[in-house]
Formats: sequence, structure tokens, C-alpha cells
Amino acid sequence: MDMKQLLEMTARRGASDLHLMTGYPPVLRIDGVLLPVPGEPVLTPQDVEVLVFSILSSEQKDLFLANKEIDFSYGLGSARFRANIYYQKASLGAALRYLPQKIRTIEELFLPEICYQFVNLRRGFILVTGPTGHGKSTTLAAILNEINKTRNVHIVTIEDPIEYVYPKARSIVSQREMHTDTHSWNVALRSVLREDPDVVLVGEMRDYETIAAALTVAETGHLVFATLHTNSAAQTIDRIVDVFPEKQQAQIRLQLSGTLEAVFSQRLIPAIGGGRRPATEILIATPAVQTSIREGKTHLIDNIIQTSADMGMSLLEVSLAQLVKKGAITLDTAKEYALRPEELIRLFAST
Repeated sequence: MDMKQLLEMTARRGASDLHLMTGYPPVLRIDGVLLPVPGEPVLTPQDVEVLVFSILSSEQKDLFLANKEIDFSYGLGSARFRANIYYQKASLGAALRYLPQKIRTIEELFLPEICYQFVNLRRGFILVTGPTGHGKSTTLAAILNEINKTRNVHIVTIEDPIEYVYPKARSIVSQREMHTDTHSWNVALRSVLREDPDVVLVGEMRDYETIAAALTVAETGHLVFATLHTNSAAQTIDRIVDVFPEKQQAQIRLQLSGTLEAVFSQRLIPAIGGGRRPATEILIATPAVQTSIREGKTHLIDNIIQTSADMGMSLLEVSLAQLVKKGAITLDTAKEYALRPEELIRLFAST
């Protein structure tokens, strides 16, 4: 198959990713599991090079050869892909994430009702966290598109690369892609304050300069969404603070406690009968949470979440237990994904 046929198959089979690597046939990730494309031969270095270079522009090819890796988005008809091309063992490799044209709704993604509260916020900092490939971008797209459909606001996204393309609705949406529309996260975030935004999406917070700039945007009265690769709400707070030099950490804790609205951490769990269902951990920035952040007592956050279910908070294990009780996932699967297995066992023992 050529690249066009492989990408069409990726979309047709509902795979999340296509992998191309020397020594393996083309591989699809379907429902979180890697599966070789049936009937396709093992790829040689020349095969991978032909496939990869067929979707790179001359400028992208030059950039890739200079930097040894490149992120970009690629459109094929109505389908779009987020691509990362890289070198491994002196030969090319590629990972292409399929981005469905239709942005699924909060209900279609089985996300909790609290996401609608995020849609209606006017200011603050909301972090969507979780491992790579567990639906952070899709969740954010669902929330932002709900804002797009229901509010008259200016949404500005800063992404590397642009993933979901938002349809025209009540809002206006400016989508800025790294390297194509701006040269750096920091410049883009400084510039965004002059672009009359109401809602800002920071595709990924990669360093303390980006985090500091995102906090500043939130402090100035805007609603800011961002992602982090962390496993839990408490770990998210620690990661943000720890990325700064020690002498700045007290100030960052103060800024974060004053701007944070929520941390929404999620996993996609293999479901009975196929597909995946989200399990979520939700932290809402109540006064108790703000105090814990400000005073550097993040070890208290899990306990606050555990005792604040009436405010919409829940540990990941509560969400996993609910999915098991609904018959969506197995208990063994829930145990595999639990961060606190003893809490999951306690939840079942108490029912």
C-alpha cells in the first residue's frame, strides 16, 4: 500500500494511530492495542522513507533533515492526521494520529456532567491531564466546541500542530500552529493578550516559561485550558510548581491557587465488547484546595477529593468502580489502571 491507502485504512478502521518503522509491517493502534496491517510486508528503510517523504513538503523535509524530527498536521480529503516523523537506529520512523473530522460531543465521549460547568466559566485555569494517547485533545475539543456552539466569544488556540478544526458557530476561533503561524509558545502567549481573547487553549505546557505565560493569561481574567502529561491531580500541581526554580516556587503556588479552577485527569479504559471508556479524576479548586496549593501541602489533595464528592470531585478509583458496576469494564481491567488499588478494593468492599 502507498501512504494514501494506509491513511485511508487508518480512518476506515477507526484506528487512533498508524506506525511506520523499519523491520515491522505498518501497525495500527485500535482501541489501545497495536495490530499489524494484515497482508502487509515488513518495511525496509527505503519503504519507510518513500512513505514518509510522500507527505512532507520540501520545506518540511528540509526542517526534518536538519532537526531529525518534526511535528505537523496532514490532511487527506476530509480526514486529518497529527504526524511525528523521527529517526530511530539511523532510519526513519513515523507515528500518525488520526483526527476525526467530526468533533464528538461531551455526551458522545461519555464525559462527566461537570464538563458543562467548564463550558460556562468566564475565567480561570483548567488543566486536562493524563498519559499520551488517552484522549486529552479529544476531551478539550469537545469542551471548546461546546463553547463555540453556545457562547459569543473569541477562542484562540496555540497548538503543535493544529489537531481538531472547529466549525463556524456562535464564537470566532483563531487557531495558531507552531512554526506555521508563530515561532514559539512564549511569543504566542505574550501576543495572545493583544488578540482580544475570551478563551485560550495552550496545546501543551512544556517548560516553566510556557507555564508562567499561561498563568499570566489566566490571571488577567481569561479562561485558559491546557494539557499536561501527569497521572493524578496532586501530581499535576507538583509538576507545575517543581518545574520552576526554587526561589520562584512560592510565587507560583500563590498564582496557581488564585487562578486554578479544576484539574481533570483521565484514562481511556478498554471496554467490554470493544472500544474504550474514559475514567476520570476531578479536582475542583475549593478554598481548601487553594490553601493546600498555596501552603505547599499537596499531600492533602487526595483526601480533599475523597471527602468532597458533593462538590463534584472524585478520585480515579471512584470512576473506575462506577464503570465496573455499569458493566462497561471488568474489575481486573479497573485494577490494572487504578493509581490506588487499595482504594478501589475498599470501594468494592463497602458496597
